[in-house]
Amino acid sequence: MSDPHSSAVQRNSNVNYLILITVIIAAGLSQGLLLPVLSILLEQKGVSSSLNGLNAAALYIGSFGMTLIAERVLGVIGFKKLITAGLTLVLVSLLLFPVLPGIKAWFVLRLLVGIGDSAINYAAQLWVLLMTPAQNRGRNLSIYGMSYGLGFSLGPVGISLLRFGQATPFLVLATLFLMALLLTLIKLPESRPETSESREGQARRFGRSYSLAWYALIPALLYGYMEASLNSNFPIYGLRIGYSADQIAALLPFAGIGGLVFQLPLGMWSDRFGRKKVLMLAGIGGGLSFTLLPLAGDHFMISLVLLAFAGGFVGSFFSLGLAYAADILPRNLLPAANVVASFHFSAGSILGPALGGLLLELSSGGGVFGLMGLLFILFGLLGLLFSPRSQI
Repeated sequence: MSDPHSSAVQRNSNVNYLILITVIIAAGLSQGLLLPVLSILLEQKGVSSSLNGLNAAALYIGSFGMTLIAERVLGVIGFKKLITAGLTLVLVSLLLFPVLPGIKAWFVLRLLVGIGDSAINYAAQLWVLLMTPAQNRGRNLSIYGMSYGLGFSLGPVGISLLRFGQATPFLVLATLFLMALLLTLIKLPESRPETSESREGQARRFGRSYSLAWYALIPALLYGYMEASLNSNFPIYGLRIGYSADQIAALLPFAGIGGLVFQLPLGMWSDRFGRKKVLMLAGIGGGLSFTLLPLAGDHFMISLVLLAFAGGFVGSFFSLGLAYAADILPRNLLPAANVVASFHFSAGSILGPALGGLLLELSSGGGVFGLMGLLFILFGLLGLLFSPRSQI
């Protein structure tokens, strides 16, 4: 006979999980929409591509800064308050974008969105991890990751809303954030993590993580670089080779869709054949797809297929890299490895739009994807030099 109390706890846990999934979809939407929409608006205002890319990087600078203090803030105010603060910060910023259209103001607002999104991601991901039973952890975290990817992939569709006025994408997204905020305030319980143990020796644990699993930690850097560069630089590239804003809005989601479709098969193949082999092949396959993209020119269907394959191959890089790190590292080094991976992702996300914008200014645009493809191919080949060492 089932325990009514246990059943009620499980129902509450499921409700909380669904709310966190909703919140993370909203966070994915905000990044997936803001990067291409703001890039297009700045391009139309005549802002140089290099300055455009630097402006896009502001979001990830804010995210990186929040990562440095998120754990400490969470310990003080708890999960619900941190998620609520993040949602509120993004909501207010979205409402201010149409009111303060200057590039300097947008840089500050993007910083604030990055801080808010990082707070949401950190708190929601850790809460899901802690509330999920061990036997369901892989499934639930996979669904969580796919939910963010779904939001990020759907974000560029918001470009189509520009035809109804420049403020429309921001107002629609702000409405969704308001709904997520109300859901969080009304339904989520107050909770906070257990008191952390001493951080003594943290720098040494970071160093040991690098020395034992450097190859497994690089994918987070490449994934951040790819995701941010693609969503901020491809719209500018597309406009310059003749695509309309609607065509760009239709093309961009296919990189994310490819990642969603390939995610489960790549994970299963990595379990069966080994994660290093799958990472190497995925890196080379994704790199070749990105390298071929400029050759497609303004052929819509060819570009669509190449974006889908590129995103499919490398869309699981972050999770596959962490899974490989978990295979290699002793359990006591996994928290340090997760922090390193987050730093790598933020660093790659900052570099991507800035470096891509500079390449767009210096070339016709193909260099953005040529460099991206080269980096992934080099990563794949670098696997030949990596051999896991014993866990000392």
